[in-house]
Amino acid sequence: MARGPQPLPDRATSKRVGALRGLKPFLAPYRLMVLAALAALTLTATVSLILPIAVRRVVDSFSSGTAQLLDQYFGAALIIAALLALGTGARYYLVTRLGERVVADIRRALFDRVSGLSPAFFEKVMTGEVISRLTTDTTLILSVIGSSVSVALRNVLILFGGLGFLFFTSAKLTGLVLLIVPLVIVPIIVLGRKLRVLSRENQDWIAASSGAASEALQAVQTVQAYTHESRTRAAFADVTEKSYTSALTRIGTRAQMTVIVIFLVFAGVVGVLWIGARDVRAGEMSAGELVQFVIYAVMVAGSVGALSEIWGELQRAAGATERLVELLNTSDPVADPVAPVALPRPVRGAIAFEGVRFAYPSRPGVSALNGVSLTVQPGETVALVGPSGAGKTTVLQLLQRFYDPQEGRITLDGIDLRTMARHDFRRALALVPQDPMIFAASARDNIRFGRPEATDAEVEAAARAAAAHEFIAALPEGYDSFLGERGVMLSGGQKQRIAIARAILRDAPVLLLDEATSALDAESERLVQAAVDHLAQGRTTLVVAHRLATVKRADRIVVFEDGQIVAQGTHEALVAEGGLYARLARLQFTDDAA
Repeated sequence: MARGPQPLPDRATSKRVGALRGLKPFLAPYRLMVLAALAALTLTATVSLILPIAVRRVVDSFSSGTAQLLDQYFGAALIIAALLALGTGARYYLVTRLGERVVADIRRALFDRVSGLSPAFFEKVMTGEVISRLTTDTTLILSVIGSSVSVALRNVLILFGGLGFLFFTSAKLTGLVLLIVPLVIVPIIVLGRKLRVLSRENQDWIAASSGAASEALQAVQTVQAYTHESRTRAAFADVTEKSYTSALTRIGTRAQMTVIVIFLVFAGVVGVLWIGARDVRAGEMSAGELVQFVIYAVMVAGSVGALSEIWGELQRAAGATERLVELLNTSDPVADPVAPVALPRPVRGAIAFEGVRFAYPSRPGVSALNGVSLTVQPGETVALVGPSGAGKTTVLQLLQRFYDPQEGRITLDGIDLRTMARHDFRRALALVPQDPMIFAASARDNIRFGRPEATDAEVEAAARAAAAHEFIAALPEGYDSFLGERGVMLSGGQKQRIAIARAILRDAPVLLLDEATSALDAESERLVQAAVDHLAQGRTTLVVAHRLATVKRADRIVVFEDGQIVAQGTHEALVAEGGLYARLARLQFTDDAA
């Protein structure tokens, strides 16, 4: 179970910071907030640049000013400090609020887009990758909008404004400062690149550690059943230790860069102070001018260092933005028509497959259905049987238009599915899958998922019809009991009965049962089968089953093999006919008798 860092998509390789323009549509609705944040940012930068002048006047007033003038300078300095505090607070509030709002909009838009994509999309893109974009990538963008961009703009203003004031204060000392700046920038750039590489490596090991933990915890029963606790702990400890070692290397490099930069900056400041002090003694500049110059020099050096670090963050955010925009703009192989045809109500439930050929996108060379033509009359119960991989479940997936066939067409009440909006005709379908999805919610909410507006009495009636009421009532809080993630509190048969109750509550004219009773014991299967038989009355029902005993009473049984229909008829007729169905029936019923 031990794994090294997986080849995660690189979130920090984009060099095109211009890719951040992809955020423009999300920023556009909040122009006023953007302008207000820019105004607060400009105010704080301007006040920061004025503050050293106030300090110079205060220092110079010690030797040449009157007490009244000194009081005025201190009062002005206090007002400037108040403006700086107010501007900084306003900038933080506006920029942070803007970042949270934009990222919330991005996450909502992304989820809206992804939740509507067909299963064909998820055959090629892992769900974990989508979740990563929803969380990690949007967090990077939040960091940039809510902090980095405003800090970068503020430092740009301070950099150029500070350089201007430096020249204004002392051209001679400014030349010396400009000689020092490259010495500070070089280690920042060189070690900064190394830091980004180490950061990505550290993130990979953290991801591997999280993946190992998630895998082990999800399979905790299997791990314990095979007494692999020690091996699993050792594997996790190994990955975690490698993550720590990687982090240690990154920390060491960051500490090295900090030592070099701080020494160079302070050495430069000391050098400038030494030369400036000699000029003060020679009467070439005042003490206040020297203090003003040093403050501006420190501000310029600090802004250069900050911009160097922020550039790396902007590159990472640009990569994240590209990935998000790519996902938002991804094309779905299954899409609603521009002008959809409405499905007439009430729905009769007539289904037709006309010469359908289909291969899954992940297996384009293997036909799941090969020229299938099938007509199901309104109210008819049709069972689909055959070996695994024969194409039975594919029929149900195409009927829900999770995929589109490469050839032929599928109609509901005579209307091609591709000409209707998917949410329109899917309301006429109720599905009970082989592996039912139980949400991390109460039993009542899980059943009500079939029809959200249903009353509590209707929910309970559906549970009774699905033989689920007794075990639900026995739960600690009855219908309000929390069922756990993926229904961990329930057995396989109980999950299936919850799913059947959900389909019963939906009360749709077309019922799709994919091995609906496969996980039930004999008694529950008898009860549920009776409920299904009652539910199927007056409804078009398609039943996929391996256990032929559950479909003997179907109006018609359709036998699939290798993606084709090889026989159809009643149970008795197919047994008398011989062939695949008779062979399957002989095997199953002989085994049952034995």
